[in-house]
Amino acid sequence: MLDRLANLFVLKTGFEAGVVIYALALGGAERGLLYLETYPGLFGWLLFSACLLTVLIAGASLVDGVKAWRARRPEQQALSRVVARARLQT
Repeated sequence: MLDRLANLFVLKTGFEAGVVIYALALGGAERGLLYLETYPGLFGWLLFSACLLTVLIAGASLVDGVKAWRARRPEQQALSRVVARARLQT
């Protein structure tokens, strides 16, 4: 049961990763704008760029995670087990 619940939080497709990256980018840009208002000048711009670069780093790791998940292919392994059992029964 816990596996099924945990499976809801696994990003399986590039679209899902893109939606999460978009949400992170909106939050990062909003936080960066707040920094620009609070700290005008160069320091504000540095914090703004740090917020956006953090989103790039997180997005790259999310995309890599989706690629790694596809390489493992749990559905494919489960399907091959079902096919092997069906062949043994016939």
